Amino acid sequence: MTVDRLRIATVVTRFQAGAGVVALRGAQGLAARGHEVTIIAGSGDRLLDEASGMEVILEPALRSPIAPRDDVAALHRLTALFSRRSFDVVHTHSAKAGTVGRLAARRAGVPRIVHTYHGFPFHEFQSAARRWAYVAIERRMGLITDVALCVGTAVSVEAIRRGLIAPQCVRTIAVPVRADSLAPAPSRRNARRELRLPDSAPVVGAVGRLSYQKAPEHFVAAMAALHRPDVTGVWIGDGELAARVHDLARQVHPGTRIVLAGQRADVPALLPAFDVFTLPSRYEGLPVAIVEAMVCGVPVVATAVNSVPDVVRPGETGLLVPPQRPDLLATAIAHLLDRPDEAARLAGAAQAQVDHRYGLRALADALEAAYRPGPAPIDREESPCA
Repeated sequence: MTVDRLRIATVVTRFQAGAGVVALRGAQGLAARGHEVTIIAGSGDRLLDEASGMEVILEPALRSPIAPRDDVAALHRLTALFSRRSFDVVHTHSAKAGTVGRLAARRAGVPRIVHTYHGFPFHEFQSAARRWAYVAIERRMGLITDVALCVGTAVSVEAIRRGLIAPQCVRTIAVPVRADSLAPAPSRRNARRELRLPDSAPVVGAVGRLSYQKAPEHFVAAMAALHRPDVTGVWIGDGELAARVHDLARQVHPGTRIVLAGQRADVPALLPAFDVFTLPSRYEGLPVAIVEAMVCGVPVVATAVNSVPDVVRPGETGLLVPPQRPDLLATAIAHLLDRPDEAARLAGAAQAQVDHRYGLRALADALEAAYRPGPAPIDREESPCA
């Protein structure tokens, strides 16, 4: 394998939202350096358009739910693809793509296997048996993984603590924010016009999939708990819980206004519409949307889960609340809405911390370092890191 120009397969289950954005930004940074990148995804959305100029292969059998027939089909097809194309590196993202993709890469004899942990498929809200099963699978996958890239410090710590992979194989990365997507700086007035919001009303916003992980029902509950008819809540994103969240939004107190804006391709340009950005997730890696909100100077209230505290430091760069406590989420939001000077202080400190660590160059550097082989071939079963 040469290190001058690599043939890289980037494999992701859903080419959308957090994991998809990190995969895309990494692929773009590598392509700009002359590497040949192929993106393989089970499904995708607007990111498919952003990937123009790179090869994208859709593999519909690669999907999130456990489906043995589809999983086996995806494994066979990816193994054949990797064997036929002779990739130097297979880099997987997300749990399903991480399992199927790494197994296929191992079967095909790919020289370098890298996985990114954006979070984990196991969490405290599962049954103990399911959680144990996921941990066991990840430990097995760790034996055939050369390097694990972890989005945020807490994700790295959890991977090491759980024994998912040898400690020397773990590297911490930050989420990438593409600076040119925020320049020139988006206008608050234009952002509100796009969302059909009045210029003067206080707005609390969230961005993410309408999924169990993101807990959008807690966002709705927090907006109702504010008891502030002057405040508008806005959620940008779509997902499997869309119908349920629409029903919940209709059922809240008539004085509570909630706007479900759906999936948007221009999220960074819409963030300045918010007076407070919030994310009530049950579990996370390190969401790109939080960092983008900070870049835009929007104060953040989030749940104290996984790697979120890497960037949201309580009382310094934002406020944190426990997950599954929409009452405390509402209290923290009200605190910032009623104290604009404090909100501005937190937002300013947060904006100042988003430096070169969150750029495409830093991510591309980290990827090239992860793809670089060690000085000698390894036996992955005995020493899974080089």
